[in-house]
Amino acid sequence: MKDKLLSGEPAFGVSVMFPSPHIVDIVGRLGFDWILIDCEHGSISLESVELMVMAAETAGVTPIARPSANSFELIGQLMDRGVMGVQVPHVNTAEDAQRAVEAVKYHPIGDRGLAAGVRSASYGYGLSMSEYAEQSNRETLVCVQLEEGEAVKNVDQIVGVEGVDVFFVGPSDLSQSLGYPGRPDAPEVREAMDTVFATIAATGRVSGSAGNSDATRRYLAQGVTYLYTHLTTLLGSAAGTFLGEVNR
Repeated sequence: MKDKLLSGEPAFGVSVMFPSPHIVDIVGRLGFDWILIDCEHGSISLESVELMVMAAETAGVTPIARPSANSFELIGQLMDRGVMGVQVPHVNTAEDAQRAVEAVKYHPIGDRGLAAGVRSASYGYGLSMSEYAEQSNRETLVCVQLEEGEAVKNVDQIVGVEGVDVFFVGPSDLSQSLGYPGRPDAPEVREAMDTVFATIAATGRVSGSAGNSDATRRYLAQGVTYLYTHLTTLLGSAAGTFLGEVNR
């Protein structure tokens, strides 16, 4: 997934807010590139994260987790369960973004705690600790969420932070922060999102966002490549199509 994004190709994911390895397994088999395990808004425990990661690996889909906060401890716990990256909420400054990188990466990039017995390190089997640390630094993904007015103002500094792979523009929280809760299509919100996308593109970095198929097509036209829809949106769309076809 990370190689795909860095080569300029889009990667499509699905956000899941409740604990279900089976849903992760299904999503992978349906052809999506990645799964967002949402620990910010959902009811997913650390134990469930680990089981969902196992399901993702079996189905060939990349597991990314969203912690509830930009916390060194919370991010480290998710990484140790075996997720391949994190999508960190409410990043408003370059310092916030740097803190997220340091929580995900080992020395010399960051200061994540190094432990041999965790699942992400294959429980200490097969690779030396130094080999594992190098591999993890190379393969893990750091995504930061720009979803408040303050982040829009500071976007020039934020996109300059090394080690961030994706800069995600969150439509819902940004609409609320700008005074239009639940209205990401309000002109002021759309203008702010467009400004951030353009800034990210000008620096050659990867941008991301989320939404239904209409929103996703619009984002793709703007060069956004890290994209997902919510499981509930996906089910609602499929249900509407099915019921519309059988109730003619």
